[in-house]
Amino acid sequence: MADTYVLVHGAWHTGEQLEPVASHLRARGHVVHCPTLAGNRPGDDRSVLGLSEAAQSLVDFLVQHDLRDVRLMGHSYGGMVISKAVDVVPERIARLVYWNAFVPLSGECLNDMAPPPYKALFDAVAAGNGNAVMLPYPIWREAFINDADAALARSAYNQLNPQPYRTFTEPVRLQTELAAKPLGKSYLLCTEDTAMPHSMPWHPRLSERLGLFRLVACPGSHELCFTNPELLAQKIEEAGRD
Repeated sequence: MADTYVLVHGAWHTGEQLEPVASHLRARGHVVHCPTLAGNRPGDDRSVLGLSEAAQSLVDFLVQHDLRDVRLMGHSYGGMVISKAVDVVPERIARLVYWNAFVPLSGECLNDMAPPPYKALFDAVAAGNGNAVMLPYPIWREAFINDADAALARSAYNQLNPQPYRTFTEPVRLQTELAAKPLGKSYLLCTEDTAMPHSMPWHPRLSERLGLFRLVACPGSHELCFTNPELLAQKIEEAGRD
């Protein structure tokens, strides 16, 4: 059965990096969109844009394309964005899928769920870079894309773009906590992901905030979209189906 998927990228990414995943989902008969959020578009003013603008850009995309019965997938920081979007237009969403993603409580920002060393690093980088942050390559290589060879790790890193730091520091405001929302929710866990240290795991530390949810697991790093997009598409489909 054909479903409609909207794949929401994480920090430092654009929708373009999810297109290889989308192509495999389309080959399986689905309709797939990969928007780029406000803050990660060419020419965006990264000194002022934050989570509110990113979430509104996703809501606008859903409305402008009149998308309904959507399987809305958020990767990493994208979990913050889809959490707000479903709060605004719940009637358009059939299921939420969090792929190694942040799951906020109302009033939390991304930094509230991140390791303190990351916050200290990003505070310092943002202060000297117009309130934008970039992930240092050594952290990317070892913690985010540890299942790639050196050439793929470098070529993937070269596709990243600076992230508005306000997307990490601005709290999300939800009318209803995610656990209380009646729609279907899934958590897709890549088990070799060390972008969050395993002492502060994605699952169950963050996934359990969804209340009732489906867990789908597979091997891979935080950046499976680069290292095995076909497997990721298969697992997103498992997580997104009714």
